[in-house]
Amino acid sequence: MQTVAIVGLGLIGGSIGLGLRRWAVTNQADGKPALQVVGFDTSLENQGYAQKLKAVDRAAWDIVRAVADADLVVVATPVAAMADAFQAIAPHLKAGAVVTDVGSTKAQVLRWGQEFLPRTVGFVGGHPMAGKTQSIEGADADLFKGATWCVAPSLNASEEAVRTVLGMVSALGAEPFFVDPGEHDAFVAGVSHLPFVLSAALMRAVSGDPSWRDMKSLTAAGFRDVSRLAAGSPAMHRDILLTNREAVSRWVDAVSAQLAEVRAALAADPETAEAALTAFFTEARDARAVWSTQTTREGELLQNTGDELSPEKFGDHVGRMFLGGLARRRRPGDGSPTKTR
Repeated sequence: MQTVAIVGLGLIGGSIGLGLRRWAVTNQADGKPALQVVGFDTSLENQGYAQKLKAVDRAAWDIVRAVADADLVVVATPVAAMADAFQAIAPHLKAGAVVTDVGSTKAQVLRWGQEFLPRTVGFVGGHPMAGKTQSIEGADADLFKGATWCVAPSLNASEEAVRTVLGMVSALGAEPFFVDPGEHDAFVAGVSHLPFVLSAALMRAVSGDPSWRDMKSLTAAGFRDVSRLAAGSPAMHRDILLTNREAVSRWVDAVSAQLAEVRAALAADPETAEAALTAFFTEARDARAVWSTQTTREGELLQNTGDELSPEKFGDHVGRMFLGGLARRRRPGDGSPTKTR
C-alpha cells in the first residue's frame, strides 16, 4: 500500500485528502484501500478538523513522522512557507520518494526545491487551478473535478516521478497541463493574481469613500461577484505577489492602461466618447464570449458558464428587464426603437 503525506491541511490539502481517500476506497485491492493518507499541519485545529472530515487516514503530530515513510509528499502550505517546509522534510524523505506542491507560483518554488530537497527524491511542481475563499471547513473531494492542474517537473524529476503526480491528478478528476515555470507565472499573474488585486482595489476604493455607508445598501450581484476575491486571505495574496513581482507588475500596468482609456474617453467630446466607450465594451464582451464558450473534448463547456448562456442576446434580456416589450419594438421601415410618449 502506498502512503501519501499531505503537509498543510487547509482547503487545498484537505480536498486532496478527501479526493484521494475516496479514490483509494473505490480502487481497493484484496479488500484494502489502494493507499493511505497521512496529514500534518502546524495548526492543531486544522489537523483535528481534517480527521473529523476523514480527509486523512491518520494525522501525524510532527512533520518528521508524517513524511518518513511516504511515497508521495504533497506540500500544501502557503507559498511563503514552502522553503521552510522543504528544509524541514528534506533529511527525512526516503530515497525514491516523490515531492509535489500546490503553490500559486512556480519559478520560485522550483528554485527552493532545487536548493533544499535531496537529489534522491523527485520534485514535480504543481498548481491546481481551483479553490474557494474557505479554509479546511470548505474541503471538497470534488473541488478539482474538471479543473486544470499545472504540472512543472524539476530538472532532476524522473519519468516515474512525473507519472506518480499525474496519477494523483487523475485520481482527483483534474486535467494535467504541462507548463514551463516562468510561463506559468506570467500566465497566472494575468488570469489568477490580477483578479484578486482588482477585487481588493475595488473594495478599498468604494469602502474608503465618505458615502460608503449609503452606497453599500445599493450593492447587488455585480458588486458581489467582482468583490468576492477580496474576501480571501491577505497573507496568501501578499505572498503570491511577493513571489511573482515582475509578472504581476506587468499585468497591473496593462489594466492601468485600459482604465486610462476609459478615463480619456470620459474626458472627450460626446461623439468621441460614445464611439470609444462602445468600442471598449464591445471588444471586452466579444472576448469574453469566446472565452465562455470554449468546450472540452467531450463537448462540455470548459468554464462552467452554461447558466450564463441562452438563445437570446444578453442585451435583449437586459432591455426587457427594464422596459418590457418596448425594448424590442421597432418603427416599421427604419429599424429604430419605437418612441413612447
